[in-house]
Amino acid sequence: MTDIDVETVTYTIESPDGDTEELTLPTGIVDALREDDSETAPEVLGDLTMLSFAQQAHALVHHAHEDPDEAVLANEEKTMELFEERFGQTFGEMTGHSH
Repeated sequence: MTDIDVETVTYTIESPDGDTEELTLPTGIVDALREDDSETAPEVLGDLTMLSFAQQAHALVHHAHEDPDEAVLANEEKTMELFEERFGQTFGEMTGHSH
């Protein structure tokens, strides 16, 4: 364990219904994951959230033990559309993982 004092920052995530969740992270890790100095911390969190949801949606469809139902397939497809809109490339192109 190091003796470095690590500063943290807390972000609030709010649903359209007004439900909230707080997420506390080390400031340094958020800064380290910025693509460049113009990218804001909320943009970093948004990018990582979209990537995480796309990975999970992909797993539900392509790596599940059971065949996914129509709703899961539709939601994965929409997630991948939104992913491509956000990043300008497909999930497969960004991750090198496609089926």
